[in-house]
Amino acid sequence: MDVALGKVDYVEVMGYSDHRITSEIWYRLLNCGFRLPAGAGTDAFPNFASLRGPPGLVRVFVKTGAALDHARWLAAIKAGRTFVSNAPLLEFTLGGRDIGDEIRLPPGPHRLAARVGLASNVPVDHLEIIGNGAVVATIPLSGDRTRARDTVLIPVARSGWYVLRAYSDRAELPVLDLYPFASTSPIYVQVGDQLVRSATDAALFARWIARLEAAARAATAWNTGEEREEVLRRFGEARSIFEARAR
Repeated sequence: MDVALGKVDYVEVMGYSDHRITSEIWYRLLNCGFRLPAGAGTDAFPNFASLRGPPGLVRVFVKTGAALDHARWLAAIKAGRTFVSNAPLLEFTLGGRDIGDEIRLPPGPHRLAARVGLASNVPVDHLEIIGNGAVVATIPLSGDRTRARDTVLIPVARSGWYVLRAYSDRAELPVLDLYPFASTSPIYVQVGDQLVRSATDAALFARWIARLEAAARAATAWNTGEEREEVLRRFGEARSIFEARAR
């Protein structure tokens, strides 16, 4: 709902969650045409006895330039100049453009050079470029699987988005998480005037909101009737946005 109503500056792709599962929801939102940078955070719980990992286990790295400035840092997050990680460090350009940029192309098929880099303090099993929710390139890893640098050509025929991600299949000390993981924010590609749309993904979110609407209508704990109607109005507004994108 908040994404549809324009209230989200970034998605917390990494938190106390399964990062690949969270990413799948993020990919579906990106497939609906929403431009959503990647963020990360562990919150600030005072007692970590029942949780995995320390504060700062997952982090968002933000490209702001040489000087550290709070306002520029916030603006760069909103502009998508980020990658998130609990260990691997990533570099990614596509067609010479940086993370968060948009590439504009005329209609027709194209091939863009993707330059990728990885540096990690633990082994990584997978280094992949994801385009519109699917793996479009796998970068081979060898040796200790902690370093990589490569250039691959990516075929592009329609508007969309691309991210670089790295992950391992299992936990690796000293990373106190389910598994090492990192992902960049998207680089966006606009081909002609084609919109980024997935009817399947938009319909999923419309159904999701409809279930929330049904639960809200059945609830009896409203403070006032006006409160109930305002919440239902917002549910309906958000659902209609996804329904329109599903068409």
